[in-house]
Amino acid sequence: MIADLDDPGLPGLPDYDVVIAGSGPAGMTLARELSGCGLMVCVLESGLEKPTPRGDRLREVQSTGIHIKAFSRERVLGGASSTWSGLSSPLDDVDLQTRPYLEHSGWPLDRAELDDYYGQASERYRFPAPELYAAGGFDALRTKGEHQPAWEMLREKIFLAAADAQDFGQEWKSCCEAGDTDLLLDATLVELESEEEVVGGAIAQTRSGRRVPIRGRAFVLATGGIENARLLLDNNLGNEQDQVGRYMMNHPKNYCGILKLAQPVQSLPYYFGCQVGANAGYAGLHLPSEVQTQRELVNAYVRMEPLFPWSDNEGVECLVLLVKKCKGLLTFWTKSQGEAVIAMRDYSETGDDSDLSNTRRSALGTAALGLRVVLHLPSVLTYAFFRLSGRSPRIRRVRLRNFMEMEPRAENRVSLARETDPNGRPVAQVSHDTSERDRASLLALHEVLREEFERTGLGTLGPDLEQADPWPITQDASHHMGTTRMGTDPQSSVVTPQCRVHSTSNLYCAGASVFPTSGCANPTWTIVALSIRLARHLRGELQGSGA
Repeated sequence: MIADLDDPGLPGLPDYDVVIAGSGPAGMTLARELSGCGLMVCVLESGLEKPTPRGDRLREVQSTGIHIKAFSRERVLGGASSTWSGLSSPLDDVDLQTRPYLEHSGWPLDRAELDDYYGQASERYRFPAPELYAAGGFDALRTKGEHQPAWEMLREKIFLAAADAQDFGQEWKSCCEAGDTDLLLDATLVELESEEEVVGGAIAQTRSGRRVPIRGRAFVLATGGIENARLLLDNNLGNEQDQVGRYMMNHPKNYCGILKLAQPVQSLPYYFGCQVGANAGYAGLHLPSEVQTQRELVNAYVRMEPLFPWSDNEGVECLVLLVKKCKGLLTFWTKSQGEAVIAMRDYSETGDDSDLSNTRRSALGTAALGLRVVLHLPSVLTYAFFRLSGRSPRIRRVRLRNFMEMEPRAENRVSLARETDPNGRPVAQVSHDTSERDRASLLALHEVLREEFERTGLGTLGPDLEQADPWPITQDASHHMGTTRMGTDPQSSVVTPQCRVHSTSNLYCAGASVFPTSGCANPTWTIVALSIRLARHLRGELQGSGA
């Protein structure tokens, strides 16, 4: 059943086996994995099927340090997957390991177990096949470029996306049309009722102010890295050791660095980005794991973006957005290319989360996009010519987009603000910023990049990031992690390795909030892998106890 909880004609709700708050990648994966296994499942989604003004007010947050973008906390069916670009990459081995110089580092699961769930996520949720990240996969495109640098002190890290990014709400809501799974829209979880370390029920509040009790045997918070912590704090659950909300991590990003090529090139699709068949992607550059460990660094990376005559042109970005709205046309053109390597001609093609790409769309808003295309027509026509002809102007300069890993630090945290939301609950206060180690790690990478670019004859890198003041890598990547971290010790973690809150018997957290460390990879593939793992655990726990 898919229903609006504010509908006065809605029949009485049953007692559920599993109640999931959130319909984004974590929550919808859980619902789909549990559907049809004999358990009654309920998904509570705070928003409706389309964005609403009230939903937008509920996503508001106060932040200091790195500013949290509003559109990184969508209150709509599908959650954050309704705005993401689809880029994915697995965590590196070093990300999972205990590193003595990083307090509380190390994941309580091994590489082989995580790889198995990556494979399942790929098979069932349209993530790129794991073998594409291995030798002989996407890296075969290295030979397509005019330069194949032999790196000595750098490693390549591949990032891939389904050409049509997954919207978990729209794509898999059909699992909630089965008789054993309910999706309740406009159902904002506001209270969790607990007694003697057991959560017995929840209260969901609707837009009209109705408070609806929801009964269940197990409850899962899958509301994002910030909201999971806010809900626990607001309900005074799981925070006996003052760990809830701490160790907030992100992947701060921004541009800094221009590579002036020694010789102009027309094509380096492996590094500059391209689409092949059903997948798009590129290879980023980072330091080898052994260098990170020896120098006590964390895992930053950069991607190389060619600068075209039309780069950063607002009209070009608007044209790309309009084409993406015509999915039929885009699909037809993509299929017509077959297995050809389609080189990227503008980074707006990746759907990266710019303010413009995430602006609410209406008929008037779409007309405004068209007007901007007209106002920038010379640049738009130049872009369109090179995009449709498959040709490229000679590329002489390449900018670096930097992505940082943040070490887990207790002072980076989510707490409760005095301000309240439309439901009368305190909003989240997020305070997080980069540390000296975080910045030193990216500076070390830039130092090696400068040496390697010159040694391989690729070109020269400038200006010096170390001289930048203020520090420029400060944009929110919408990757909110670590605030209910998993571990075996309740003194330094919030949830067990099975993602259950230490101090309760039936309350769980799903999503990036359970990450002990973040690596530099986009987190969604790992989120879905861990949700498949959690679903397996819940089936075992609940079916084995007489469900």
